[in-house]
Amino acid sequence: MRRVTIAAAAYPLDWLEDWGAYEAKIRAWVGHGAAHGADLLVFPEYGAMELASLGGPAVAADLEASLAEVLRHRAAMERLFESLARQFELYILAPSGPVAAGNTRLNRAALYGPSGPIGAQDKAIMTRFEREDWTISAGQGLQLFETALGRIGVLICYDSEFPLLARALCEAGAEMLLVPSCTDTVAGYTRVRVGAMARALENQCVVVQAPTVGMADWCPAIDENRGAAAIFGPPDRGWPETGVIAEGEMDAPGWVVGQVDLNLVALSRADGAVLPFAHWPEQAAQASHVTIRCESAPLA
Repeated sequence: MRRVTIAAAAYPLDWLEDWGAYEAKIRAWVGHGAAHGADLLVFPEYGAMELASLGGPAVAADLEASLAEVLRHRAAMERLFESLARQFELYILAPSGPVAAGNTRLNRAALYGPSGPIGAQDKAIMTRFEREDWTISAGQGLQLFETALGRIGVLICYDSEFPLLARALCEAGAEMLLVPSCTDTVAGYTRVRVGAMARALENQCVVVQAPTVGMADWCPAIDENRGAAAIFGPPDRGWPETGVIAEGEMDAPGWVVGQVDLNLVALSRADGAVLPFAHWPEQAAQASHVTIRCESAPLA
């Protein structure tokens, strides 16, 4: 068996008076996750935005200034998560947040392991808010992370709603897809949840959703956060019939922990009750021929 214990965060965004408060919070969260026996901790999209509070109320309340403040602390945040992954000897997908790339800004989630940094994934497809109000740009390409736990891909929030992204990662070998999310409505959360469950079904793999939760009305970019953390698999032999391995309560902060056997991914893809991963290519031939038929005119 290749058993992996995963902890998905339903993460509240807090007002922080200084860097020490942030470090203490993150250390406590990682410590609690490790105490659950987790091999992998998954933090949410835009969890890094709580660092905007370090600039004070006026900075945190301004969309542009809040981004600049978070960017100012990015290097220190990366050092903190690297040190904690090493200390607790586990894997951590750190909270995503803005990074500078030339004249653009990207939304990046970085993965750390017991030996240090592994790599990072930039969000591939931006929401209307990111495109139209926040000037966050799309990244280029996808990353597959080969780790001692297994092969991991990351789809940041909205990316999980686009099947071809997950398919490309899984064709490259991904067994787990991590979906950090940040949604301000139940509808938004549901879109990501449905997307995550669909990607688990189509690709016969594990998908982990980790959202922000609660109010942070001091920063308009992250003022309201709805969601529940969850771990999904394909509803197939050897997996829960619902496809839900573990799921928390709506808007309840904390870790949601589940254990998976990654050998089941290969077994499902080879000999599942259905074989959507293997049968995926058959769609192209069927979809290439669409016949339009009109309702017959009514009899006189």
